[in-house]
Amino acid sequence: QEQLMESGGGSVQAGGSLTLSCSASRLTVSNYCMAWFRQAPDKEREAVATLGPYGDTRHADSVKGRFTISKDNAKNTLYLRMNNLKAEDTAMYYCAAQFVFGACPVEVSPNFWGRGTQVTVSS
Repeated sequence: QEQLMESGGGSVQAGGSLTLSCSASRLTVSNYCMAWFRQAPDKEREAVATLGPYGDTRHADSVKGRFTISKDNAKNTLYLRMNNLKAEDTAMYYCAAQFVFGACPVEVSPNFWGRGTQVTVSS
């Protein structure tokens, strides 16, 4: 069964940095539209960033210039580098994958999800 496992979450002060990792098994990240989503308490889940099989990326306006999605195909791992973290970035972060032919769609509908990793930013 395909699995995605996130790591790297934690508690940081505003202005700090974290790098989230998503290790995939029985799923090749280079063949999928990979994405990071987040969900804060009492808020809807939102897509933070996507990375397509051919390297196309999108970042939500709220994180542009601060977060960067990337992958290491050899390690079959997805990353999210988060700089200049703000209190409003506090959320559970989820790795997700959607099988696609070509680039990621504008609205990603993942086939697979990880269990999430918590990020807490204190101001």
